[in-house]
Amino acid sequence: MAIVLTGIQVGLEDPFETAVEIARKQLKIRQQDIRAAYPVKSSIDARHPERIKLVYTVGLELGIDEAQALRRANPANGSLREDPVLTVQIGSQPMPYRPVVAGFGPAGMFAALLLAQNGYRPIVLERGMDVDTRVQAVERFWKTGQLDFDTNVQFGEGGAGTFSDGKLTTRIHDPRCGYVMEQLVRFGAPKETMQRAKPHIGTDRLRAVVKNMRLEIQRLGGEVQFGTSAAGLEIRQGRLCGIRTADGVLAAEQLILAIGHSARDTFRMLMEQGVPMTAKAFSVGVRIEHPQQMIDQGLYGKFAGHPALDRGEYQLSHREGSRGVYTFCMCPGGVVVPSASEAGMVVTNGMSEYARDGANANAALVVSVDGSDFGGNPQDGIAFQRRLEQAAFLAGGGGYAAPGQTAKSFLSGRPSLPASLQPTYALGVRPYPLAELFPDVINRMLEIGLRKFERRIPGFSGADAFLTGVETRTSSPVRILRNEELECPAVKGLYPCGEGAGYAGGIVSAAVDGIRVAQQLMARYAPAKG
Repeated sequence: MAIVLTGIQVGLEDPFETAVEIARKQLKIRQQDIRAAYPVKSSIDARHPERIKLVYTVGLELGIDEAQALRRANPANGSLREDPVLTVQIGSQPMPYRPVVAGFGPAGMFAALLLAQNGYRPIVLERGMDVDTRVQAVERFWKTGQLDFDTNVQFGEGGAGTFSDGKLTTRIHDPRCGYVMEQLVRFGAPKETMQRAKPHIGTDRLRAVVKNMRLEIQRLGGEVQFGTSAAGLEIRQGRLCGIRTADGVLAAEQLILAIGHSARDTFRMLMEQGVPMTAKAFSVGVRIEHPQQMIDQGLYGKFAGHPALDRGEYQLSHREGSRGVYTFCMCPGGVVVPSASEAGMVVTNGMSEYARDGANANAALVVSVDGSDFGGNPQDGIAFQRRLEQAAFLAGGGGYAAPGQTAKSFLSGRPSLPASLQPTYALGVRPYPLAELFPDVINRMLEIGLRKFERRIPGFSGADAFLTGVETRTSSPVRILRNEELECPAVKGLYPCGEGAGYAGGIVSAAVDGIRVAQQLMARYAPAKG
């Protein structure tokens, strides 16, 4: 147990001990009462660039009664915090076969890990390959344009998040988040992951983490079958009884469906087999890229480059009526990456390593869309994404090069390349009027966003801000329905899960949903014997 005090501000030059002393005074305790002091979280308050502050949440473990000390001082920013404990209930209903998990992204990994830790020996089916083979396939695509349709930025061990910034921020407040962070650190994430307000792992370290998690699942009796898709379901009288793969039918009565947001062929198969789903809102737009130094200067002013400051990171948004334009998945010191998973389509994403030491920063700049833009059928959103991706492929001239232009030229209508910034999209960019790719309503919101965000960060929409098209895989375009027991109402034993099923929007929230579904399954069933 510890006392946690939030919002303690100190100067850039002040050591952490200054924050501890402020916390001690707020609690009105003696120095000798403190057994341990540590940062629970740290962040930067750069709202006023002329007086940037470091902001700590301080944890204090005391040699006196902590609850009594907190009551006596009664600080408005204080609370008691106990170590997070993940509760698991084991059911009694017999499970004739081992549970199966389809997909090995964050939702599938954490579902499989929790099942394995509790003796369920899950079988994981992943259409892509292991992370080492996957890295080779992705790098080959980025160098040659030779795309592997099953092993790429979207598919393979670790899911789409493996080739990203590895952000661990989330808006959900779920006690399972603590378990997620603990396990990530256990399997190789930096220890400071637990102590940052905006933690990230980086693509380089995340690859080792997901591999270590898989090895632990296997050590505990689980099995991971790479290069294996769930091609169909065997259903009898409304209940799952098997999963069709290229190797035949795998007998199963419980399937956690964690297929990710880009498994378009699997969405189609599920619809054809009567699995209920609905169209879901998502967002589309471009990747915007800037010199990192410009972002640092815009956020930190005269303090840009100070050793106490992280590389500049932003999150911008504006809403008009029911439609929003915003930045998403910002990658300081990162690169824009080719992320296609189908032939003849251009898709962009962002990626950075743990050090975030690249010359450029990038982020998705996207506009929300819904059924009024593409239709109400669950497949309509996918068709909308595909039309944009195919148009971008043609606009880039083929070979998976991407169309692009400066933000300044997008606003003026004359496409051009940046003055000094070097675009990082690996397969090359071609000047193109991006407004020709999008419907007018999206172009209008992109223009509004660029003008609004320029006021927040000078240069954001200038001649060295480059737009690369298109960003379409912001979230799943469908939601696979499930009931209060987290089970598909039409197919007993089928558990839609994670971002692909429409119940998460990032690494942590997807992992939490995987844990939630695994807990639900375990609360009903006992582990299969034999």
